[in-house]
Amino acid sequence: YIKFVDPRNSREYYYIQIDGKDTAGKAASIKVMAENLDIGEFVWGFEDQEDDSKIEKYCYKNDTANCNNYGGLYQWAEMMQLPSRCNTESCADLIKPNHQGICPDGWRLLTYNDYYIAVHADNNKDGVKGTRSAYGFGGSNDSGFSLVGAGYNWNHSFTSLQEGTYWHYPEEQSLNGAQMSKASWQDFYSTANPVTKTLKIHGFSVRCVMVE
Repeated sequence: YIKFVDPRNSREYYYIQIDGKDTAGKAASIKVMAENLDIGEFVWGFEDQEDDSKIEKYCYKNDTANCNNYGGLYQWAEMMQLPSRCNTESCADLIKPNHQGICPDGWRLLTYNDYYIAVHADNNKDGVKGTRSAYGFGGSNDSGFSLVGAGYNWNHSFTSLQEGTYWHYPEEQSLNGAQMSKASWQDFYSTANPVTKTLKIHGFSVRCVMVE
């Protein structure tokens, strides 16, 4: 693991290079944070993240110690650093390649292809299980991706700390992009790596990938 310091708040993160295969079956590598992002100003879990002048975050059960331990939780538009109206209307024309969102300069938001590379890492013999932490989240962490059970804010209600995790992708769901994003999830027993659709207003964890 290599250490990176986010100059915006001096928060330290570990990141790792993962070599594997992408969704096209080709050899690929990413440098990805092995921790969830924690940036922004705390807001209560029953509120929307709608102040477009700053980054806002949820902390599980409204306890900032949980942001320190598990990272912040972010609605889709907040993660994307798009106007909060984009949680309830389509903003597909504002999504960019290598979309930075709330990631530090030189980093971008995790895509499904990135996650697929972690699941199909060269040194990962356990598939999805190999992307989860061995400490309290039922994984072997062969890939080094180090997913943790950060829980999430589901429609303004916190749930599943140490039991599950969700993350939005920088994509809208094709059939209902006004209100839905593409996302993935894992729990303690997951063996598949689905892409699902979910409401943009849900508060999920964020991972960042180095732009190369």
